[in-house]
Amino acid sequence: MSASLPAVIDVWRMVAARRVFEGTLPLAAFKRLRDSLVDAQGEVNFALEFGRDASNQAFVEVRADAQLPLLCQRTLERYLHRVRLVQQLGLITSEAQEDALPEQMEPLLVPESGEIPAIDLVEDELILAVPVVPMNPDSELPSQEWHEEPEEEKQNPFGVLARLKDNKQ
Repeated sequence: MSASLPAVIDVWRMVAARRVFEGTLPLAAFKRLRDSLVDAQGEVNFALEFGRDASNQAFVEVRADAQLPLLCQRTLERYLHRVRLVQQLGLITSEAQEDALPEQMEPLLVPESGEIPAIDLVEDELILAVPVVPMNPDSELPSQEWHEEPEEEKQNPFGVLARLKDNKQ
């Protein structure tokens, strides 16, 4: 079942109903992610699937596909960084439950109310997908040749004093 993404999700109700939310959101909707982007042009295709695994562990699977406009640190030019992610988040209510999660699941600490801003689930994963040092894989390394300019002979600031001393003698 696909539905439009509500602002806030009660994760326990979504797990019980095995809900799936799919859609497209503009990059401009992700306020925290925008600080890492050159601009907010583009969209993110996403899916949030709630359920329980074979061991009865509640989870939400976050899938996202986007082209993030980043600034290449090699060329200082804008480029599109492709992000395709699938992350399963184990829903826990205390940090003590983290050790019981299956190895492939990352923990998601659910507040006591059980409500989470829906867009945050996608945004958190996109933020984690942004490289620390963005570099366009298609960019060329700068030239290894250095063209050094011949240095002009700098004048000694005490040269004037030396000339004055020589003139006095």
